[in-house]
Amino acid sequence: MLKRFFFLLLISTLTSRGQSSTEVREIIDKVNTYWQENNPKLGWAFWDIAAYHTGNMEVYKLTGNEQYLKYSEKWAEQNEWMGAKSNKKEEWKYSYGEKDDFVLFGDWQICFQTYADLYEINPQEYKIARAKEVMEYQMSTDKNDYWWWADGLYMVMPVMTKMYKITGNPLYLKKLNEYFQYAHSIMYDKETGLYYRDAKYVYPKHKSVNGKKDFWARGDGWVFAAFAKVIQDLPKKEPQRKTYIKLYQKMAKTLVETQQAEGYWTRSMLDPAHAPGPETSGTAFFTYGMLWGINNGILSEKKYLPTAKKAWKYLTETALQENGKVGYVQPIGEKAIPGQVVNENSTSPFGVGAFLLASCEMYRFVEKKK
Repeated sequence: MLKRFFFLLLISTLTSRGQSSTEVREIIDKVNTYWQENNPKLGWAFWDIAAYHTGNMEVYKLTGNEQYLKYSEKWAEQNEWMGAKSNKKEEWKYSYGEKDDFVLFGDWQICFQTYADLYEINPQEYKIARAKEVMEYQMSTDKNDYWWWADGLYMVMPVMTKMYKITGNPLYLKKLNEYFQYAHSIMYDKETGLYYRDAKYVYPKHKSVNGKKDFWARGDGWVFAAFAKVIQDLPKKEPQRKTYIKLYQKMAKTLVETQQAEGYWTRSMLDPAHAPGPETSGTAFFTYGMLWGINNGILSEKKYLPTAKKAWKYLTETALQENGKVGYVQPIGEKAIPGQVVNENSTSPFGVGAFLLASCEMYRFVEKKK
């Protein structure tokens, strides 16, 4: 307990006086090393682990640490540079499923983000062959309802922009916009600028325990982070880019208004009493998206930096444990659950990935201020 006290005192001192890029880098390495050393079994290419690798690849781009790169390369190789592995196109599905025939389900496509990043580092066609096969088959269909849940926007929107950058095929941008418009039409709330997790949760059909609109923090975290990634990769002249920026900025405004005094966002964003207490995954994605916007001149530093700093303080003083574990991550699910235990021991790969994304943007912010 005494050791933990001094760890928190050190982190609190660093946060209050403003961390240097070296100190932020130490946090990044502490978290990522802990995760990789404690997870030598690399796991499948499904969304939960694949989301970690989106953070790990960002850390590699920032640090150039070959150990981090090899961890994602080995994971890609173990999964044969594929998501779901069925080759029977007539059986490919996208409703929801963890089996190999759900090739068109976005949770099996997020891995393509990391494969595309690895291709960009060392271009070899086999790294993106399956991504091209799957996405180009999907784009050849007459369906547009592939993204029917909020998480799916983070899983696949950046795949579309990354594959466009690699291939130059304009169909990726056309279908990106078509699929997004469908998702937007069933999940968007004009009043708040937030997104319901999916059509089941739209108010007033579904309400929080206190009768309010129930916006799930991690769900909106996925969306906010997706906007940042997509805006970053879209060509400046792409007409839809302005639409994404406008939606992203409206979300950011609501995030400022719904942040808790302690720096985190509760699982049900407009009803803190629904599932009270800290939660890291949504908070980390919001922190990432907000710092990215500040770093890229899309969000006002004066207006949004105080919110980002409070969130960073939570992430480093409460979520981050002395040994490098990232705690207070809500377990896999799709909503805020009253009574669910989320504590310092609650961790998951996607929460660590989100923490790493936020940390990289904090590092870039601090570097710019030197």
